[in-house]
Amino acid sequence: MRRGHTVASVPSDLATIARDVGSLLSMEAVLMAGSALVALALGEYGVALAFILSAVATLAVGGATRHVFATAPAPRMKHGMVIAAAGWLLTALFGALPFFISAHLLSPADTAAYVPAGASYAESSLRYFADPLHAVFESMSGWTGSGLTMAIHEPSLPRALLWWRSLIQWVGGVGVIVLTVSILSRPGSGSYTLYRSEAREERIHPSIVSTVRTVWKIFLAYTVLAVIVLFGAILASESLPPAEAAWQALNHAMTGLATGGFSVTDNSIATYDSPLIETVLLPIMTLGAIAFPIHYVVLRDRDLRALVADLQTRWLFVLFGVGIVVLTLQNVRTFAPALSLRDSAFQFVSALTCTGFQSSPIGSWTAGGKLITSGAMVLGGAAGSTVGGIKIIRGYTIARGIKWQFSRVFLPASTVVTARIGDRQLDREGMEREFSEAAIVSLLWLLVLLASSVVLTNLAGPEFGYADALFEVASAQGNVGLSTGITGPSMRPLAEAMLVVNMWIGRLEIIPVLVFARAVLYGLDP
Repeated sequence: MRRGHTVASVPSDLATIARDVGSLLSMEAVLMAGSALVALALGEYGVALAFILSAVATLAVGGATRHVFATAPAPRMKHGMVIAAAGWLLTALFGALPFFISAHLLSPADTAAYVPAGASYAESSLRYFADPLHAVFESMSGWTGSGLTMAIHEPSLPRALLWWRSLIQWVGGVGVIVLTVSILSRPGSGSYTLYRSEAREERIHPSIVSTVRTVWKIFLAYTVLAVIVLFGAILASESLPPAEAAWQALNHAMTGLATGGFSVTDNSIATYDSPLIETVLLPIMTLGAIAFPIHYVVLRDRDLRALVADLQTRWLFVLFGVGIVVLTLQNVRTFAPALSLRDSAFQFVSALTCTGFQSSPIGSWTAGGKLITSGAMVLGGAAGSTVGGIKIIRGYTIARGIKWQFSRVFLPASTVVTARIGDRQLDREGMEREFSEAAIVSLLWLLVLLASSVVLTNLAGPEFGYADALFEVASAQGNVGLSTGITGPSMRPLAEAMLVVNMWIGRLEIIPVLVFARAVLYGLDP
């Protein structure tokens, strides 16, 4: 029994990790095969071949690994974190294949044919993906919902690759592990361990498998609604054929709701210069930043009061209001009042929801405006949603924990001290545990942010200051996608590779990456 011999000769920890990472890659191969059909339907035969080759290679690794180690034990928490970190890393690496292979398969003449008629440039951005680092950057940015891109002119890419960018952001927004659990897992198969390893805790149903399937139903329904609304807004604002308007609406609905921010237009949302489209996108981005269990309660009970009752959602809207006012006051010193309010409102919501749609030339903003927006990207929206960043609940817990620690100083030692976090009443031990977890993760997050920003300051060009570098790293690590202009195919490879790591760390909230690094160096044995 060759298979049994192979499993027996491999440590059970490694077998479990290999089996579940193989499942992730198998799921990615299915998505690639589906995208090959999209390329064929669009008549992009060279790109279709690239997707087929990518799917075959990904399935060969993932499917074989999953089959060989099929009898491995169910994952425990130590396995789950390594699976999450390794799975997201390998998913991004294999997800780069369609970009990389397409860039090498298509001739220069074929590539140039994708440049839109009348464009001010002659070369397609596809050529940049011949560099494997650029391809990996694009894939990692997509899967993690970051939205930073190596494609200077998105409309010059084959449409099947634009679809792939939107698809991986749409899937990555909810979580590639969540997708895999919803389709492949069975109750009792370690699905909760994998669910938690992707920095998720909230349940809608007692069963994790039922929970993630409900999440996908809600997400799909919202996507359909967002496509319809955006289609109407684009038709009303732009002189575009209905088919083109539908294409743009589909892609922007997928990446907007997933708070990813990839665009199919040349200058993100600024291309439209449309208050109507920007206004329509605001609730779409906001939906992606609200925790899925809250969506479920609102839809089930048909009662919007659940939004106000939820601590994270309530603070999300408070932060929207305060941030927009502060950022407008900052920008009004440079721009006209009406434009300052419009740009500040859209960009602050885009930053706090970690979407990354850009409607304003942020590179020309003052350092103060960039730092305010950086703060929003660092914090992010609600835990249990599609956003990156530290999350509102952690920020709130740290603030409450500091207040709680001070209040204890003035009370007698015998006093029973409790604290409330949302609808939970915590005793001393519970509050200390919650405060410590939030503080540790946030501190590590900020240390990586600050160290990376110092490195990027020295690697970016002389035209960029520290505020630009901090903004760019906050955008990458917060999985946002706004840019001051540092990110691009001309940036230094070391800076680009560092941002890839920042995006990976930000999506997994650091701890799984640290567990993965320890496992690589020392193994998983206690």
